[in-house]
Amino acid sequence: MISKEELIEYSVANFTQFGSKRYSMDELASSLGISKKTIYKCFGSKEALVIACVQYLIEAYKSDMKDNIKSEEVDPITNIIIFYKKAFEHLQYYKPSFIFGLQKYYPKANLIFDDFRNEFVNEIIFGLLQKAQEQGILLPKVNVQLFCDLYFKRFEEIAFKNSNLIEKYHQTDLLNHFIIFNLRGITIPEYQNPYFN
Repeated sequence: MISKEELIEYSVANFTQFGSKRYSMDELASSLGISKKTIYKCFGSKEALVIACVQYLIEAYKSDMKDNIKSEEVDPITNIIIFYKKAFEHLQYYKPSFIFGLQKYYPKANLIFDDFRNEFVNEIIFGLLQKAQEQGILLPKVNVQLFCDLYFKRFEEIAFKNSNLIEKYHQTDLLNHFIIFNLRGITIPEYQNPYFN
């Protein structure tokens, strides 16, 4: 008998690769060698399963962030870069259809994903930028809120649009162009970190 956790993990692997709308419950049941009825006993609907998968992905990323945070050892700008480096590592396994499928077909799951993204940018990243500003790392006239709005909101959607930049370019190039070069533009000339080479 498959556990609920195993069902979520298997669903995540397939939904992120094929899209949560496109990958059917029939395919899921067949590939697991179980009946759809078994899946529906664990999750009352496909949307409930998709929601559980989104929550699983968010928790996996948060866990990864906690494992990598070095707030006492590393300055706030470096922490931002580390967080986005981890985000790109996670996003490389997502197909565009997964993100866009949430928006189009699973509004409750998309709301959970949006809430996480907003919390991530508006609280964590914004807070780290404010801390950097207080430490004198940022140029004095930087509007931290505007910078967040311009450069950090929905970057994964930009990366997935049209040509799917996540597949087309290496993670290092994406991290440089989305995050590092923009952060370098708002820091004082004297500031350095291992990513600013």
